[in-house]
Amino acid sequence: MIAAMIDMMPEIKEYTVSEISAAIKKLVENSFAFVRVKGEIFGAKRADSGHWYLSLKDENSLLAAVCWRGVANTLPLKIEDGIEVIASGRITTFNGRSSYQLVIEKLEIAGEGALLKLLEERKQKFLAEGLFAQEHKKPIPYLPQTIGVITSPTGAVIRDIIHRVRDRFPSRIIVWPTPVQGEGAADKIAAAIRGFNALPLGDKNRPDVLIVARGGGSLEDLWPFNEEAVVRAVYDSEIPLISAVGHETDTMLIDYAADLRAPTPTGAAELAVPVKKDIYNTLLTADLRMQNAVTRYMSEFKQYVEALGRGIPPLEQLVLENQQKIDDRSERLKLAFANLLKDKDNLLKLTNLKPFYIKNLLDAKKENLKNLALRLDSVSVESVLKRGFAWVSDGQFKTLYSATQAKRCDELHIRFVDGIVKVKMMEKHNAVQGDLFDDL
Repeated sequence: MIAAMIDMMPEIKEYTVSEISAAIKKLVENSFAFVRVKGEIFGAKRADSGHWYLSLKDENSLLAAVCWRGVANTLPLKIEDGIEVIASGRITTFNGRSSYQLVIEKLEIAGEGALLKLLEERKQKFLAEGLFAQEHKKPIPYLPQTIGVITSPTGAVIRDIIHRVRDRFPSRIIVWPTPVQGEGAADKIAAAIRGFNALPLGDKNRPDVLIVARGGGSLEDLWPFNEEAVVRAVYDSEIPLISAVGHETDTMLIDYAADLRAPTPTGAAELAVPVKKDIYNTLLTADLRMQNAVTRYMSEFKQYVEALGRGIPPLEQLVLENQQKIDDRSERLKLAFANLLKDKDNLLKLTNLKPFYIKNLLDAKKENLKNLALRLDSVSVESVLKRGFAWVSDGQFKTLYSATQAKRCDELHIRFVDGIVKVKMMEKHNAVQGDLFDDL
C-alpha cells in the first residue's frame, strides 16, 4: 500500500547525505536561532583547547551542549556537574554525527533556590571534612607589620581598606590583584592565597595577616568564594586570614573556613589593626596604674617598717644593757688575768730557788703522795677482800647491799679475793624462812 502511495505522489526530490544534513541544519538553526534551556549539567568536561563539552538533562531527556573557550572564560560561575542552570544560545547540528547540540553563549544558575541548595550541599561536605573546625582557627596578630590583601586592584574595596588601615595604625600593605567574579576567579583567588603562603618565613613581603575582600553583589557574583578551591586554600593557609566578602548579611563558604570573618572590607581593616590612639591611651592608663601601685606599695611598706620599729627597744637602752655586759666581762677578764699573773709569778719564783730548797720541796711532795697512795690502797676492793670480806652481786653483777635484795634473786655471784663463786637459789619445802640457798 505504501509503495502504491509513493507511486501516486509527485516526483520526490532526491538528497545526498550532505545535502539533507545541510538542509536540516539550516532548518534547525533558523527555527531555534536563540533559545533558553533549563536543565542540570551532566558529564561536563574541559578539553585541552579550553572548550567545554557537556549535556543538559531533566527527568526524561538529554541535550548535548558546547561552550567555547572565549565564552567560558567570561561566565560568572564554574561549569560542574549537578548544577541546575539556564543556558542561553542557539541550536545547531553536527553533521559528522547527525546530531544536534546547544551552543552556549550565556550560562546562569536556574534561580537562587538552586544556588542555595548547592551551597548547603557543599557546606555539609566541607563541614564533615573538618574544614570549618574551630580548633583549626589561628589567632589574628595584634600589631601586624605587613598585611596582604587579595582583591580587585580597582574599585572602592581596596581604597577603603588602605584608608582605614592608615587611619587606625599605619602598616605595610601588599595587594595581590585578582578578579573577584566570573570564570577563573576562584582559581586565581586560591592561587593568591597559596602564593602569599609560599613566601619564606622572614621574607619582608610575607604578610602577618591576609584579607580576602570583595564588595557586595548577587549570589552569582559572589559565587567564586563558595568554590572548593578557595575554601581549601583558606583552610591550608598558615598565615591567619580574614574574610570580608559582600555585605554583613552575605555569608559565603570562605567565611566558615577563615580564621575570622569581617562583615565588610572596611570591617576587615578594623579587625586587622587596632587604633593607634587607643594603644597610647591603654599604655598611659597602664603606666598610671603602675605608678599608683608602686606608691601604694611603698606606703604600705613604710607602715610595715614603722610597725616593726615600734617593737624594737630604744637604741640607748640596748647600748646601756650591752655596756653592762661588757663591763661585767671586763671585770672577769681582769680577775682571770690577775690569777694568771699570780700563777706565772709563783712559777717564776720557783725557778729562782736554789737546788737545795727545790730538792726538799720535791721530797716533801713525794712523801705526801706516798701517804695518799697508802690511804687509797687501804680502801680499795682488793684490800678489803684480803681482809676476809666478800662482794655479793646478782646474776647481772649488780652489787647487792642487803639480805632482802639477795632473797629476790635466782642467782648470786660472790667474789672472794681468790675468785668468784656462783650460787643458785634452791627452794626447800621444810626450810625455815631465810634458808633459801645451798652452796654449789
